[in-house]
Amino acid sequence: MTMLGRVKLVIERESDGLDLDVTSFPVEKGSPLTDHVRKNPETMTISGFLLGPNAVSDYNWLVNQRGKQITYTGRKVFKNVLISNISRDVGEYQNGFSITVELKEVRIAKTPFVKKAVKNNGNKQKSNTKKDTKKYHVMKWGQTYSHLRMWYGTSLNQLRAWNKYPDRRIPTGAKLRVK
Repeated sequence: MTMLGRVKLVIERESDGLDLDVTSFPVEKGSPLTDHVRKNPETMTISGFLLGPNAVSDYNWLVNQRGKQITYTGRKVFKNVLISNISRDVGEYQNGFSITVELKEVRIAKTPFVKKAVKNNGNKQKSNTKKDTKKYHVMKWGQTYSHLRMWYGTSLNQLRAWNKYPDRRIPTGAKLRVK
């Protein structure tokens, strides 16, 4: 017994294939020149039977999974595969039918630039108060309001209004509001 997603199958045959694309370009004399080889995704063809009272609904579920990633668990485990072709033969079986499914491996690119969705479990989140949004900076020797303006994007007039120090006399170690 094997599983394709949530569907149980009785498998008769399982065959897998590895394929390469090899490009060839003609040259003036001699054999064509090969300059590139590309590995294609692994494929698998499974043949077997869908049996039992749920055979039709299981087949319809598999048809609806085309284009979606599923997992195949049989003699070989295939994670992240797509159903590229599915066919059935409803001829001689009373409690089901024979089925042939072609699967293709899918690789998913991972990038650090995609933000994960934040799940909300129904609880209200705390709203940001003005106290939470304030930012402060501890001054080091030689730093001025102009530096803070460049680093934090706050206007000079706003920095002067929040902080009591004159432009040229900000002491080292002073904690200044910048946001």
